[in-house]
Amino acid sequence: MPNLDRPAVQWTMLLFLAFVWGSSFILMKKGLVSFSWDQVASLRIVISTLFISPILFKNFSQIKKNQWWRICIAGLLGSGVPAYLFPLAQTHISSSLTGMLNSLVPLFTVVIGLLFFKMGFRWLKIGGVLIGLIGALGLVYSAGSINLADGNLGYASFVVLATVMYATNINFIKNFLYEVDAINITSFGFLFTGPFAAAHLFSTNFIEIVKTDENATLNLFYIGLLAVFGTAIAVILFNMLIKKVSAVFSSSVTYIIPVFAIFWGLVDGEEIQMLQFVCIAIILTGIYIVNKDNRLERKELHNVLNEKK
Repeated sequence: MPNLDRPAVQWTMLLFLAFVWGSSFILMKKGLVSFSWDQVASLRIVISTLFISPILFKNFSQIKKNQWWRICIAGLLGSGVPAYLFPLAQTHISSSLTGMLNSLVPLFTVVIGLLFFKMGFRWLKIGGVLIGLIGALGLVYSAGSINLADGNLGYASFVVLATVMYATNINFIKNFLYEVDAINITSFGFLFTGPFAAAHLFSTNFIEIVKTDENATLNLFYIGLLAVFGTAIAVILFNMLIKKVSAVFSSSVTYIIPVFAIFWGLVDGEEIQMLQFVCIAIILTGIYIVNKDNRLERKELHNVLNEKK
């Protein structure tokens, strides 16, 4: 397991998660070519559950009775319901607009943390969040991605709802599941969502599509990549990160996702502008400030504890 007490490891994991999740919108778009939005979501959850199922049998006895309902909530908020909201939104809005709205997670993390989870108000943390948000919005705007005329804004609300769920889940895990291993939070979360997703999937025309659509196998492979890397593995790593760093720092991964959207654009032959480099620098500055505030907060807490001894 990586040593998440080291800032360099924290940043490396943050960048890796941003890369994986920055690719997820493309994979969802590929999946939607052959399958409906609810089939894409159900496949994502079912494949993730199957991939992670060996852990369920191995670690079942590690979960205490009073932890089951908390893990259920974390599973629904962290991967269950949002898995359906994102592909539903992408049936009417662009993946780039989805990525931009996803950048609201850190802001909602602070707001929900302050209102419901007794997060300490610190100006440095708030400033870092706002700087990162400005950079993320500037990055998507500079890439020409904000074109609201070609999308149905009513569907954008589904992405916003998903970001609220993500933000709530980050605070929830930080406060109520700190004693549960990150792998167990993820795997047993799928235990609650997987069976329902499977039941819904096979109640649709999924089998018929696989038999008749010549592109279904390839697009199913894309969904498989999304499920294994973008859901199962990524959620485990993210839950590990939540336990070691501040809720705001961990949620700032969504600020870096548009950076990798630009990377995929370059691979596809698009040009990058100087303004986009500036926006990337602004994003990283905001995240650095949030992480610095986290270290200062921990240092202050350590000094207080030493004074009480």
